[in-house]
Amino acid sequence: MGETKHTGPVKLPRKPDPSLWVSKVPFGLGKVKPHHIRDTMKVVWENKDNLRFATRILTQGVCDGCALGVSGLKDQTLTGPHLCTTRLNVLRLNTMPAMEEKYVHADVADLRKMSSTELRQLGRIPYPLIRKPGEKKFSRISWDDALDKISDKMKVLDPKKFAFYTTSRGITNEVYYTLGKVSRFLGTNNVDNASRICHSPSKTALSRSIGVGASTCSYKDWIGTDVLVFWGSVAANNQPVSTKYMYAAKRKGTKIIIINPYHEPAMDNYWVPSIAESALFGTKIADDVYQVNIGGDIAFMHGIMKHWFTMEEMVHGSAIDHEFVSKHVNGLESLKEKVMAYEWDQLEKSSGLTKERMMELAELLAKSKSAVFVWSMGLTQHRFGTDNISQVANLALLRGFLGREHCGLMPIRGHSGVQGSGEMGADPFVLPGGGMDDANRSRVETIWGFEIPKWQGDIVGVSLENALLPDDHERKLELYYLSGGNFLETMPNPDFVKRCLENIDIRVHQDIIFNTSTLVDAKEAVIVLPAMTRYEQPGGGTSTSTERMVYFSPEIKGPRMEEARAEWEIYVDLAKRVKPDKKHLIDFKDPFEIREEIAKAAPNYDGIQHLQSRGDVFQWGGLWLCEGGICPTPDKKGNLITVEIPELRKPEGHFYVTSRRGKQFNSMIYHETDPFNDADRYDLLLNEKDAAALGIKEGDPVVAFNQYGTFHGRAKFVEIKTGNVEVHWPEGNALIPKGVYEKYAGIPEYNTAVILEKAETYFAHKDTKYAEKRVEELEMD
Repeated sequence: MGETKHTGPVKLPRKPDPSLWVSKVPFGLGKVKPHHIRDTMKVVWENKDNLRFATRILTQGVCDGCALGVSGLKDQTLTGPHLCTTRLNVLRLNTMPAMEEKYVHADVADLRKMSSTELRQLGRIPYPLIRKPGEKKFSRISWDDALDKISDKMKVLDPKKFAFYTTSRGITNEVYYTLGKVSRFLGTNNVDNASRICHSPSKTALSRSIGVGASTCSYKDWIGTDVLVFWGSVAANNQPVSTKYMYAAKRKGTKIIIINPYHEPAMDNYWVPSIAESALFGTKIADDVYQVNIGGDIAFMHGIMKHWFTMEEMVHGSAIDHEFVSKHVNGLESLKEKVMAYEWDQLEKSSGLTKERMMELAELLAKSKSAVFVWSMGLTQHRFGTDNISQVANLALLRGFLGREHCGLMPIRGHSGVQGSGEMGADPFVLPGGGMDDANRSRVETIWGFEIPKWQGDIVGVSLENALLPDDHERKLELYYLSGGNFLETMPNPDFVKRCLENIDIRVHQDIIFNTSTLVDAKEAVIVLPAMTRYEQPGGGTSTSTERMVYFSPEIKGPRMEEARAEWEIYVDLAKRVKPDKKHLIDFKDPFEIREEIAKAAPNYDGIQHLQSRGDVFQWGGLWLCEGGICPTPDKKGNLITVEIPELRKPEGHFYVTSRRGKQFNSMIYHETDPFNDADRYDLLLNEKDAAALGIKEGDPVVAFNQYGTFHGRAKFVEIKTGNVEVHWPEGNALIPKGVYEKYAGIPEYNTAVILEKAETYFAHKDTKYAEKRVEELEMD
């Protein structure tokens, strides 16, 4: 952990820099780009019935959008106001009124005709609901009856047969902590959270490489670093406020490098709305773009390191920081042996980049005195996601880009507060303050006053699959308690997920709105519990940002759902009903009491107990983790990890496919058209050269298919690496295989190989088993 403390926000330069302008045409008129002013006016109109409440949320609350950590309209990185369309789009979830009874109790068959976007627009869940087999509508139920029904079921089940899950929907640390504690109190380790399907490999890889699974630096380190690398991250789309930091970095002379199969226009040019110069003329972001194959990042990084080791053979110290490595790093020789064993043609084929391009970035990094590596789903959502991140950590360790100013490793979080989910223990592999090892388990048991089960809990994907186990199996999932989330639109293979959900006896949806998964049948009952938002919770709550800033978000005066309850309070109430004779061990009276206990159970969070007023914040671990190169590992050193180049399973003439986000926030879609490239939700993005080889013209109906599913869309030509295509998420999830998990962190695989054809060709041969024969090529490979 670091001793240096964050010194607060810095000012932007006042004088314009025309060399960074995209165009002299004001506001990018005529270009495909977001229309921030128009989008803001739309949000104002949507919230016109609760405008004062909406204003208080924006000016007093901590952002419940991405995890950059904006408190009110300010953050800890730059002075001035910060507001983005992501936060504005989420705003309506907090201000909308209750659903009208005609929708609450509508025929489920009619509700199923609606998309999740349409269901979201119906309003908030007003009171507890239940629907049993054969019933066409939800019925109202009291809180007591609902919780009694859930607790009665839990009492007769082996704890291995029920599970908990929580999304990141404005969830606070207090809720995560209470859920982690309640699940263990009830005897189960089957508790998981949304980071399992986004950044779980980041935590796992960083823990084994440097001893701590969090960002080692702060956003301020972007501003003035020599090189800022975005690896598989489209931060301009998913974390729009970050573009302000990119602008500030460019003004300090930072080179910004993008590594992504698709040359994303959002990371090329951006009009930052809160900076007058950028709002008018735009800002050139990317200095260079390296278009790798989907899944080719490990080979690319091997190529960078191979060139470094070659440089070292010619001139000692020309690429590797030997002083840093000798003092603070293990495993240099074994890594060198692994890297040098790969031939350049193998690295070129896997990465999709030439030897010269790999050498180019290698030399830029070798000449740089500082660098920050930022990554997201493009690196993590693979069956080898942990190895991807370990390779990034290898690069940083070899160059000494760790534990000092303008250097670091940053898994940029896409949802507010999700960084805290594992740190609070809402995870099958960890407890507050550490892992599930005997020492930490014993320590937490002493604080909690009860035994924690020793068996390994299941990750979210396995919990779902367990619903299809035989009834007499010890892990057969019979009750699933979900706080938010929509697995139909976040997990691979939605048809399979639907079967899993339908095969659970009791499914509990603790949420603020309906989504498509709420409407799926269950064997005994679907129970819906109305939750408060973070801004409604008495006593406020806290959330942890990407850079480890723990912010206090106060309760904000405004209208309330009369029967909605604080989420931590619901868990406690349920636990008391299941084990009334031990309820004193789980009885929290308010969030202040929870924060007091968090400070004891999770030592890094000592200080959270003092957060109680608007604007209160502290950063656990200091400005930089591993400060001075000293890592929180047993020997205080970082570990270079050797990894294999993954097999990329794609026969000749087929394509790698991955998913991307459009105008959406996680799975919540806000517009059918992407403001950066004008793509429709069902456009398939491909390279024009690949299309020409298949006789496909732009706009043609196309079919992408494999042994897992089929995607019907239209061809749209973009600057994507040849041999690769992208589809929107979740529309393209039918192509993704079920049950394929990364072996270290358990994240599902979200990439696969597909066959791409014109729709007329596909349907012309449909009755001749042509498609089936072509799929055999994939299966044989």
